[in-house]
Amino acid sequence: MGVISELKALLRLDGFRKLFAVRLVSQAGDGMFQVGLASLLFFSPESQGSAAAIAGAFAVMLAPFTIVGPFAGVFLDRWSRRQVLVWGNVVRVVITLGMATLMLTGGVTVGIYALGLAALSVNRFLLAGLSAGLPRVVDGPLLLTANSLSPTLGAGAAFVGGGVGFVLGLAFEPGRVKDSSALVCAALVFAIASLLALRIGRRRLGPEHPAEADLRSEFARVAHGLVDGARYLAARRTPGQALLVMASHRFLYGVVFIASILISRNLLEPGDQTAGMATFATVVALTGVGGAGAMVLTPTLSRFTGPQVWIVLMLLVAAASQVLLLTTPERAVIYTGAALLGLAAQGTKIAVDTIVQRDADDEFRGRAFAFYDVLYNAAFVGAAALAAVALPDTGWSRPVFAGLAVAYVAVALLLWTAGARTAAPVTTAGADAPARESGSARVDEPGR
Repeated sequence: MGVISELKALLRLDGFRKLFAVRLVSQAGDGMFQVGLASLLFFSPESQGSAAAIAGAFAVMLAPFTIVGPFAGVFLDRWSRRQVLVWGNVVRVVITLGMATLMLTGGVTVGIYALGLAALSVNRFLLAGLSAGLPRVVDGPLLLTANSLSPTLGAGAAFVGGGVGFVLGLAFEPGRVKDSSALVCAALVFAIASLLALRIGRRRLGPEHPAEADLRSEFARVAHGLVDGARYLAARRTPGQALLVMASHRFLYGVVFIASILISRNLLEPGDQTAGMATFATVVALTGVGGAGAMVLTPTLSRFTGPQVWIVLMLLVAAASQVLLLTTPERAVIYTGAALLGLAAQGTKIAVDTIVQRDADDEFRGRAFAFYDVLYNAAFVGAAALAAVALPDTGWSRPVFAGLAVAYVAVALLLWTAGARTAAPVTTAGADAPARESGSARVDEPGR
């Protein structure tokens, strides 16, 4: 069954159709909101264009994904998930309109940062709720397809929403009205998402038996689970080292991402907010093109190399992109480097996901991916800290790009020479199960 046929089969399910509509509309609003926030924090004439200011704003945008994500499930197992979708979007309407009002009356202030952080935290909570509710409206073989298509098409909706927000902003002259226009549009879309969620039965998305344990003990259990997951991944070797490589790559990629904001704003289009935003949008789009290429090349070629060797190759492609960037800050070079880095980033992530899914036992897989999520986003926050002190305000620095290239090569060499190719056996014990030994079937990798 092809992707289109599977999507048609899913859309015949009434519950999925309603939940999917909420996801598409909600994430389209996310895209508009993120464009508005990026305009305020990165490209507004009133925002500070220094490396430290941009990196600080970037860290604020990522903090919810690092902090809120792992603990969202504690509340989603207590509260009606349908009500979470309804009221979560209502809260975002209030927050977003508040941000637009602050922008119109006072410009970029601390209040903008605080409300932006709150809105992104709610967004993370809603995404978790959409995922938690999915098995309640889809079951059987279609659940795997739904888990694949829903986030992918949701991300596509966010991209479209961001594009609509950007185009609508072109109707206004640069200034506070323009900067707040995408936020007002996002608030309207969030309101529609809330109304769409009302079409779903109050108990349809669960939880069927709401958790009643003490909140403090639940939070402690989640934190303990993350620690256990980290210990297991380290002992299992291959998934642990894959996550460390991904975190290293994400850290280095984050520095380049912040550099691209500064280059777009302060070097290629100084003093022109709209042109700077358009240039950065082009960089992001070309990074996406590279990522799309990885989605085609990785399944085709990594079967001949194995995932570890494929990661090594992708890290070398990332190093090549940095060597290219240090030659000259010409627009064509920046764009080509973005496409190469997008290819390397997505190719690495696909291979890392494969290793974690393949080599992590089922009883630890959930905790493994929760830890993965924290590590993935924390690395980006760390990148913001490095960018704040290492990058000039123009974003372009030969020493920085040379250092990033060397770092990529070093990680690739370390994985090639010292990385495990076989998952190590680990003795594990479930809460009510006897200790057992994890499997360690060898996966042959040509070229090694």
